[in-house]
Amino acid sequence: MIEIQDLAFSYGKTPVLKSITTKLEEGRIYGLLGENGVGKTTLLTLLCGLKKVESGSIRTDGEDPFDRTPTLLEKQYYLPDEVAPVNMKAEDYAMERGRFWPLYDHSKFLAIMKEFENDPAKKMSHMSAGQLKKAYISFALACGAKYLFMDEPTNGLDIPSKAQFRSAIMKYTPEDSTIVISTHQVRDLENIIDPIIILDRQDVLLNATVESVTSKLFFDYGTVIREDALYREMLPGGFLQVCPNTTGEDSKVNIEALFNAAHSHKGLIKEMFK
Repeated sequence: MIEIQDLAFSYGKTPVLKSITTKLEEGRIYGLLGENGVGKTTLLTLLCGLKKVESGSIRTDGEDPFDRTPTLLEKQYYLPDEVAPVNMKAEDYAMERGRFWPLYDHSKFLAIMKEFENDPAKKMSHMSAGQLKKAYISFALACGAKYLFMDEPTNGLDIPSKAQFRSAIMKYTPEDSTIVISTHQVRDLENIIDPIIILDRQDVLLNATVESVTSKLFFDYGTVIREDALYREMLPGGFLQVCPNTTGEDSKVNIEALFNAAHSHKGLIKEMFK
């Protein structure tokens, strides 16, 4: 488990994260959402120990990630948004780097590359941006890390590859793993992320499971305007509206609409899901 307590971080005199307290549990795929500049990438680099917290703490299985102990490093993997075109065959890169993760499975790497229709014998420096991203995703999943942090992993992927990515995440990650995926492309990941974290400037607006969201909010796909709507947008033939769930009805979460409702009513959403 990852426990974040009163976390704060600044770049010089510019605060980015302030007094963030939340938990990331095992067996979950967290979607980390937020506007540009709110600190999503910063939070991921803090979680994996590439940056040191200014105040507060992060504890991953009781350890401080910034200590960079081998026992913790071998259990985690961070995939940044931008990846390097290394002058090596993908299969050679994976075999060489995989030695740092005890649970690395080369056969799994090759299987995921095959699902991505990606050639493991091709030099990574000769790959297109999409092929390169898929090679790194394949390696990340093959490491068998308990904690996997991915920053905008679907950037650069075409539509079939995004579907393959969703399938690979569900098929090749351990059931007890904790996965945090930062994304702007919420529709790419809508069916696999749960819980949902919405990061606001210096704060967490929401960290809630889909079940919790639907118990408190109702997503109305209809033709009648509701006066209690926290957010509304037009759809062909009607509206999508996010309203307080006063009747206990079930509905399908639309993450984009949830995000917009949260940003329109920050205080209400924080109080509702605290």
